Amino acid sequence: MAGKPRSGCEALRVVARCRPMSRREEAAGYERVLELDVKLGQVSIRNPRAAPGELPKTFTFDAVYDASSKQADLYDETVRPLIDSVLQGFNGTVFAYGQTGTGKTYTMQGAWAEPEKRGIIPSAFEHIFTHISRSQNQQYLVRASYLEIYQEEIRDLLAKDQSKKLELKENPETGVYIKDLSSFVTKNVKEIEHVMNLGSQTRSVGSTNMNEHSSRSHAIFLITIECSETGPDGEEHIRVGKLNLVDLAGSERQSKMGAHGERPKEASKINLSLSALGNVISALVDGRSTHIPYRDSKLTRLLQDSLGGNAKTIMVATLGPASHSYDESLSTLRFANRAKNIKNKPRVNEDPKDTLLREFQEEIVRLKAQLERRGMLGKKRRRSSRRKKAMDGEGAVENEGEDDNEDGLEKNMENYLKEQKERLEEEKAAIQDDHSLVSEEKQKLLQEKEKMIEDLRKEQEATELLAIKYKAMESKLLIGGRTIVDHTNEQQKMLELKRQEINEQKRREREMQQEMLLRDEETMELRETYTSLQQEVEIKTKKLKKLYAKLQAVKAEIQDQHDEYIRVRQDLEEAQNEQTRELKLKYLIIENFIPPEEKNKIMNRLYFDGDEDQWKFQPLVPTGGNSSQMKRRPTSAVGYKRPISQYARVAMARRAHPRFR
Repeated sequence: MAGKPRSGCEALRVVARCRPMSRREEAAGYERVLELDVKLGQVSIRNPRAAPGELPKTFTFDAVYDASSKQADLYDETVRPLIDSVLQGFNGTVFAYGQTGTGKTYTMQGAWAEPEKRGIIPSAFEHIFTHISRSQNQQYLVRASYLEIYQEEIRDLLAKDQSKKLELKENPETGVYIKDLSSFVTKNVKEIEHVMNLGSQTRSVGSTNMNEHSSRSHAIFLITIECSETGPDGEEHIRVGKLNLVDLAGSERQSKMGAHGERPKEASKINLSLSALGNVISALVDGRSTHIPYRDSKLTRLLQDSLGGNAKTIMVATLGPASHSYDESLSTLRFANRAKNIKNKPRVNEDPKDTLLREFQEEIVRLKAQLERRGMLGKKRRRSSRRKKAMDGEGAVENEGEDDNEDGLEKNMENYLKEQKERLEEEKAAIQDDHSLVSEEKQKLLQEKEKMIEDLRKEQEATELLAIKYKAMESKLLIGGRTIVDHTNEQQKMLELKRQEINEQKRREREMQQEMLLRDEETMELRETYTSLQQEVEIKTKKLKKLYAKLQAVKAEIQDQHDEYIRVRQDLEEAQNEQTRELKLKYLIIENFIPPEEKNKIMNRLYFDGDEDQWKFQPLVPTGGNSSQMKRRPTSAVGYKRPISQYARVAMARRAHPRFR
């Protein structure tokens, strides 16, 4: 996709949001361990198990929102500028990250029925279509898609067949995309909300100890906005902005879930994909890594442009304030603190080759030309018919000037077809009343007129179909400025500009305060003067104690990092053990129930597709074009066969051991 280059990079924006204490937490007597400073954009977390005097850990972000914050505050201050950029042709992503039950889905979707509680997604819908209605001399096409990643399988939430698994593909120009993902053209807020509601009904949710309505999958709502306008050169230019609205499943520990059946398996897949996301962020921030592991999960591949690529990205870190969520909240804060160091390279996607808007415009022009040809033909025939009537003395032609001035193609065609039908019926009646004609000749003339009437009917049907198709195509394009009064538009624009200026001023004040705090610490020693040696000793002793406390805090941080590493490793080992048990069971079934010759046939047909990063079967009857490829592929499959069969034999040998029963 062609893009307008943009100098420099843009940091990923990270904001933190803390939910209120729940009734269950208050009833259980959990204490609050999080403190948020909204003005400075800082979050402080206190370890409930810490020794007396241990300092809390403090993290600084682009903005923080406490329990009293409103949905509109988060949207107007943080998300609105991103949506404006998408409308200008940039790619944008908003995703919420955090533990299960911390308010990710509430932040992204909210309560649709209550205007004050509407989340980022419905507010973005309103923002997009309001902007389109106020724009001038621009054409828009808005498309929506909805998908989920459930247990590392991609599902189209808007497809009729929910069992179909979609594949990830990669295009050198447009990047990673999903093959056969359905997309719906939407013309207003109501339509796009309907698309969202349809997909939400089929999304995977479940109940755990952490959350009664826990999201068991990562959901991505994708909005593509194509805009066409005439540039300074007089040519039509198209910009395409893509908006990814991501509601991630929550990270959770098996011990706290209290779930059975499919829930532990779901949690294992969720944690693995979030771990892959963390590895990608760590590799991007590290600066020394030559390889970024985007291919480790479907989620990271889909978010490849959003993390270090061509996109503007916002991360909302959601936090739980209670002491029992300390470990998870600290892990989320560390994750968010790393993510804010990612640098993206956003650019305007201008005049790409594969825009649907351009296809629609070309199709509309073609249909309009066909209708005009039919309409102009109708005018010409009407005029010649009326002139003939006037010459034959059948009456004067009235209101000719009025008909000549008709602009509606549909009305022209309707009048023309009606006149032609009446004329043919009159000629048919005249032939039947003419007794001078021979019977055979009369029958022949009648058949010709019948054929002409039938051709006229077919022409009328074809014209009606063309008109319907033309109207349908044109209705999908949104033309800015047709339905809103200009004066009202200007007032609304001025109000939005003022609101944006206020939010920008708040952001600058927050950044200046953060910078002043850092400089104060650095220049404190330079500004101080001592009146006596005793005073110098006392002040430097205080500094020494402060530095010692910082040292202890760093040591505690190292220990916490080590403990977190052990916990993550234990979770991964547990997931690995679960997968190993499933693998052994499958090998056991293969060795006992599938004949060796059938197994060898299957193994010889296997090959690894590097493009899709998965194993596939060769077709039983190879195609002519891929004969050389078919000869090469069994080698890799056989090469992979040895460790599989060896592992299977080990599993069979150890199956009788009580540990593996």
